[in-house]
Amino acid sequence: MKLFTQYANRAHDFLWGGDLGAVSGMHRRRVLSLRTFYAIARDLGEGQLTLRAMSLVYTSLLSLVPLIALSFSVLKGFGVHNQVRPLLLALLAPLGDKGVQMTDEVIGFVNNIKVGVLGALGLGLLIYTVITLLQKIELAFNFVWRVKRARPLSQRFSQYLSVLMIGPVLIFSAVGVTAAFFGSKMVQSLIAIEPLGGLVEIVATLLPFMLVIAAFTFVYMLMPNTRVRLGSALVGASIAGILWQTLGWGFAAFIAASNKYTAIYAGFAIVILFMIWLYLNWLIVLIGASLSFYHQNPAQLASPRRELRLSNRVKEKIALLAATFIGRHYYTSAPAWSLEALAGRMNVTPMSVEGVMNAMQGAGFITETADDPPRYLPARSFETITVKELLDAVRSAGEESGLGAESLPHEPGVESVFEQLDTAADVSLHARNLRELALAGIKPVDSHATAR
Repeated sequence: MKLFTQYANRAHDFLWGGDLGAVSGMHRRRVLSLRTFYAIARDLGEGQLTLRAMSLVYTSLLSLVPLIALSFSVLKGFGVHNQVRPLLLALLAPLGDKGVQMTDEVIGFVNNIKVGVLGALGLGLLIYTVITLLQKIELAFNFVWRVKRARPLSQRFSQYLSVLMIGPVLIFSAVGVTAAFFGSKMVQSLIAIEPLGGLVEIVATLLPFMLVIAAFTFVYMLMPNTRVRLGSALVGASIAGILWQTLGWGFAAFIAASNKYTAIYAGFAIVILFMIWLYLNWLIVLIGASLSFYHQNPAQLASPRRELRLSNRVKEKIALLAATFIGRHYYTSAPAWSLEALAGRMNVTPMSVEGVMNAMQGAGFITETADDPPRYLPARSFETITVKELLDAVRSAGEESGLGAESLPHEPGVESVFEQLDTAADVSLHARNLRELALAGIKPVDSHATAR
């Protein structure tokens, strides 16, 4: 036991000890890779990623037929709807013969859907089921990226429809262009010439990986309600794409040796294996999203995933810093701050800042623009808002209507302490307003006497 503790302490010192900025690039990348592996293992051990993958499996089972039906209707307008079955067969190829059976069943369900028979209500439910799947995916990605705020309803609806309408066209266009490229006479003639033939074969082998990685990169950048850098999305997509393809080979070998499951579960075996395959795929997608998050936010590698509980002192400082930065950019005509930019400026996660920003917005001190992502501006002149008002708003934020300070028992000694605290704060801060705080040591370019 003592030997194990010694090795554990050494491993901890190697991972988290020392300043990475003072070491060589190769050693730094190696330590960061090990830290990322540890963070992913830690997140999996907490169970939230696996739980959300299971939730997505359930929603996918409900939404699979409606999703393919909508994609089928869109592709029919482009005359490529006959390619739905081959693509579905390719996705379910690791299931072997059961994948062919599952594909035929799903296509059969899709062919049985008739809009005229469904009516307006049935069509609405069909679309709602697909929208629900996309919303679940967004919530899962927001959880990975530690983002509490979902997209506004109007923005969510427009982006989801874009995915449903444009996504299938792009997928089948890529598949079609690839097939046409490798089937062209010029490429066929190049294959017969060495070493060009070997090079073409290598490209053909790597192409499925590249298409999967491109698709994952697109999803990782689009679905979270935050700004994801291309490089971070590409890192997560690359690892997830390799895991995806490797899983396909491994699962195919598992299916080949799964006769015992067919003997036990009979006709249900195909459903059970399909659910396992869906679960593993969704888990890989979420692991790739986690990799993207940690690549973009390496400071969060050591932070366990849990509900952040900031102290009142930290909340107050975040509020004062946010008011300072927002006011300074406003009064100096600099670009307005977004939530992610503010969090980066304070070297914390957006989740740490979001609650405080909501409190400031609820008190009427700041407002959001209609930009994507939204940016913050003063809701009224910062000259009319005192520092004491800001601190009071942050302290009282989140109080339930039935459990506020006023609803607690009144004791003379306790009430006198609160009165003395409020009086002392009023006396020391009564002359300090947010504009003065923002422009401390800064000469404004444009005074903005009133907020826009």
